[in-house]
Amino acid sequence: MVLNSDVIERAAWVGPEIQNSNEWLLHLSEVELQEIDDALKNIKKNDIKIPFNKEDFALPTLSKKINSLYDILENQLGFVLLRGIDRDKYTDEECELIYWGIGIHLGKPVSQNTRGHLLGHVTDEGKSISDPTTRMYQTKLKMDFHSDQLPVDVVGLFCQRKAKKGGASYLVSALTIHNVLRKERPDLIEVLHQPFNLDWRGENPEGEQPWYTCPMFSYHDGKLTSRITSRAFFESVVRHGEHLALTDLQREALDVVQEISERESLRLSMGFQQGDIQFINNHQILHAREDYEDYDDPKLKRHLLRMWISFPAEHRRSLAPELMERYSYVERGGIPKRAVA
Repeated sequence: MVLNSDVIERAAWVGPEIQNSNEWLLHLSEVELQEIDDALKNIKKNDIKIPFNKEDFALPTLSKKINSLYDILENQLGFVLLRGIDRDKYTDEECELIYWGIGIHLGKPVSQNTRGHLLGHVTDEGKSISDPTTRMYQTKLKMDFHSDQLPVDVVGLFCQRKAKKGGASYLVSALTIHNVLRKERPDLIEVLHQPFNLDWRGENPEGEQPWYTCPMFSYHDGKLTSRITSRAFFESVVRHGEHLALTDLQREALDVVQEISERESLRLSMGFQQGDIQFINNHQILHAREDYEDYDDPKLKRHLLRMWISFPAEHRRSLAPELMERYSYVERGGIPKRAVA
């Protein structure tokens, strides 16, 4: 179903109006930070490893704040930043335990790749984007505005270490983009609600075709959902057949969406501090990253931890039928792990 009216809700924000708002920046209290410390000590004392359950990482007070995030993420701005964790107080492994422990109170982490990673590492691995199996987060290149590949409910990031220079995070509301398109380029609305061909880029489940189709926007049950994905997925799909290539109209539509997203009058800039945790609604917020310069010392390199999180059933939005095939992977635990030959 094509939405032919403006989206009028809190999630249709413009960046400059909320850039300095406390609405999305939540500071952890001393009580909540102590709970994290106590939960970490319990995990280490009992030698409990990831993946563990939320019952293993008790957060009596902080869990109430986390429960409030369902409304913020689904019905309000669609993103939030938790700040206050003293990154330098913990080792890398302890940060992973803390981040996992907080994340599982929000939902179920799912696999992000065919290696079955539930906790991903966003860092420059020196890979080339010309390799059709490389994903942008494995480089230090600029990342255009996008939602992550699978329609998971939430993308979470924990900042282990910042870059030497650059690497700022940008967010934009896909609902606002749709509103701008209706005003400036209504001729592109229909094509963006139709299927596009995309490359799995080597992450397809075994036995299934290496490409898929998905609309960039869909409207269902009163909610507009966006699936604007990184451009590389659209471009490399031609390796599976020239008939899968973008049409001229589709290419123009994606170019216009990206141009609108980049506008300083619409986007929000978020500078990570070490220890910050960002959660964004992957159905309605697009995120991007500027390119960055890194340290030579591997121990100092920019390093974020990532989770793809599936909400409990009672907090999930209802998705259009054309998205449910993709969401079925989320329900089954994410991208299936492949057996190592």
